[in-house]
Amino acid sequence: MNTTKIGWIGLGNMGIPMAEQLIKAGYAVTIYNRSKGKEASLKEMGASIAETPKALIATTDVVIIMVSDDAAVDQIFNDKNGLFGAGISGKMIINMSTVSPAISKNMAELCKEKGGQYLDAPVSGSVKQAETGQLVIMVGGDEAAFNEVKPILEKMGKMAMYLGDTGAGNVAKLAINSLLALYTQGLAETVLFANQQGIKTGDLLNLLNNGAIANTFTKIKGDAIIADNYKAAFALKHIVKDLNLAKDIGLESPLAQTALNTFEAATAKFGEEDLIAVIKHIKE
Repeated sequence: MNTTKIGWIGLGNMGIPMAEQLIKAGYAVTIYNRSKGKEASLKEMGASIAETPKALIATTDVVIIMVSDDAAVDQIFNDKNGLFGAGISGKMIINMSTVSPAISKNMAELCKEKGGQYLDAPVSGSVKQAETGQLVIMVGGDEAAFNEVKPILEKMGKMAMYLGDTGAGNVAKLAINSLLALYTQGLAETVLFANQQGIKTGDLLNLLNNGAIANTFTKIKGDAIIADNYKAAFALKHIVKDLNLAKDIGLESPLAQTALNTFEAATAKFGEEDLIAVIKHIKE
């Protein structure tokens, strides 16, 4: 068994399968989640349960955070029972959430003042890649700290890449998700255009998946369109958050603004569904 004790905070669609990879790799994992019902499957696999982030960090060496947004991160650190409520000297905190570079820089500075270390390490990939340990992980922060925890990250991903100072991982993730938004809207519009001209969705996707622009995303989301299955692997509302974060740090391109307008308009009705549900909004 690996001797590093890992704390895990956040058991959403991605958090559960990512934590599972660490348990399977032999790490002792302690978990915390606001919604207690989500802890059961990991507890059955051998994970311990902490009642608060403060209690979690007190008994672990490395804490990994995978939550939805900046506000959730701030609460995890600064709540009265948050991570900063305990001594963090010598602790490593890895924030794998898709959040702003600004909050990473803020938390990294506070961690340093308290004797701890912070890395931003968001991931590219969705639930399927999390379930198979095939995520791509992009990291900002101290390079020596990255090298120290790289073996842990590699249990969850096929690639863990160091990019530079604190916030670099966040910037890279926002750039990638901006392209994801553009591609998702483009795929939806292409399917609808072909349908309007009498081409069946399945036939079009078969051509795309065997052509020069074939990719895993088209295969997965194409299958979802055909099955009329919009259960969220990556909720549409989250791509709106990410596009706004990218806009905040300078993304002003015409395509990006168009995508933001489209996904924002789709959020009221389809925000809880998968981002490819934008096809239903465009069709209306």
